[in-house]
Amino acid sequence: MASFATYAEAERAVDRLADLDFPVERVAILGQDLQTIEQVTGKLDYWGATWRGALSGAVPGVLIGWIFGLFNWADPLVSGFLLALYGLLIGALVGAIIGVIVYAMSGGRRDFVSVTAVLPQRYELVVDDEVADRAVQLLGSAT
Repeated sequence: MASFATYAEAERAVDRLADLDFPVERVAILGQDLQTIEQVTGKLDYWGATWRGALSGAVPGVLIGWIFGLFNWADPLVSGFLLALYGLLIGALVGAIIGVIVYAMSGGRRDFVSVTAVLPQRYELVVDDEVADRAVQLLGSAT
């Protein structure tokens, strides 16, 4: 129905339709021509791999320990806290070991840390066929 250069423009168009009492549940915003962008944030070494592994193991360790601690009927608060603490320590230890092993097995092929994002080049506003004419009319009159 319409194409926009930015998400904000597509969002404004849907907002205009909503303001004009258009059934916006029949509207979709589609991102087209996707690009993957990987921003390198730093160098990775054994200490970095150990730290990242410890963090990624500590979080599930805390959650699992806390959940198991809640099953203690006598004193769920104390046992939940203690098992969460033990889960944090054990999870961090296991995560650190796995992080170092995975880094060592990579053989130096990926000695950096990065953040990946997928960004569309344009945004298409799509509506159901039954209401497409009305949407075009409303957007045309709102500009």
